[in-house]
Amino acid sequence: MKKDTLLSISEKTGFSISTVSRVLSGKGPQYRICQKTIDYITEVAQSCNYMPNLIAQSLRTNKTNTIGLTVPNIDNPFFSTLAAVIINQTKRLGYNILLTDTMENEENEVQAINSYVSRSVDGIIAVPVGSAPDYLETVARNIPLILIDRYFDNTSLPYVCTDNYSGGYMAAEHLVNKGYRNLMAIQGVPTSMPNKERHRGFAQAVADYAERGVRARVAGDSFSVDNGYREAVAALTSEDKPDAIFVFSTTILLGVIKAAKELQLRIPEDVAVISFDNNRFLDYIDPAITRVEQPVNTIGKLATDNIVRMIEKGDDKAIITPQILVRPALIEGRSC
Repeated sequence: MKKDTLLSISEKTGFSISTVSRVLSGKGPQYRICQKTIDYITEVAQSCNYMPNLIAQSLRTNKTNTIGLTVPNIDNPFFSTLAAVIINQTKRLGYNILLTDTMENEENEVQAINSYVSRSVDGIIAVPVGSAPDYLETVARNIPLILIDRYFDNTSLPYVCTDNYSGGYMAAEHLVNKGYRNLMAIQGVPTSMPNKERHRGFAQAVADYAERGVRARVAGDSFSVDNGYREAVAALTSEDKPDAIFVFSTTILLGVIKAAKELQLRIPEDVAVISFDNNRFLDYIDPAITRVEQPVNTIGKLATDNIVRMIEKGDDKAIITPQILVRPALIEGRSC
């Protein structure tokens, strides 16, 4: 049976080969081809079981239309949501995603990125898990790479992240304005940039309001339910029980809620709780949780748009590599 080609589909639809090619490579929206045309060309191609020769296409264009993405924990609702935003946006721009969960392990990250390079991906979006940028900076000399959610001090690597310092500050300030004075923060991975910045913002707010009698402590070592549970039990059964707890992620939050229930403590009557990160389920917890929302849709879209821009500009030295911090927002529930 004769195999259909771009030429034969062009003849069947009446559209030029370039238009057909752009639609079937997923770049119809990018070239402002109307949805009716996209649907029609796609329908014709499917009806004749057209399959593009991806190997020949990549050899011809020197592109694979693939982007590698690493996240440190896909079980974390924030990272699963972030990955979904990036996958949707890359698809809209005509690219596919290779996704790896590095499990907060730097060796896994190196293996994943080496694999991406060997597969000739066009670019890499990474949530870094290491403490230094050296390896990623080396990779970025040969392939477009952008960091997301986490970044490094004094690096030339582009990134799109939440302004975690502002988020940490606004969480502590909110608790102070609600009348709480003995504060506790349960942090995640201490070496990660978001954690360090949330800690720094929280500590600065405590220092700024020290004259009101505000004091605080920080404990914890991972963005996990177990960490939240363990630290909350220790704090809420101590003689110096905090009257409010700021958790650095929704996973830590779940551990705190479990601890409070086991100890028969009410939120917020016995202890107030405020969380970093947002998720729809927080409105269905009783009481609804007050939280600092990371603008995950904005972050994912900016990172994707910029990596595609870097890919398509190639060696253009005029391109400006962005380093962007996006301010979070406070969503008030009934947990404070």
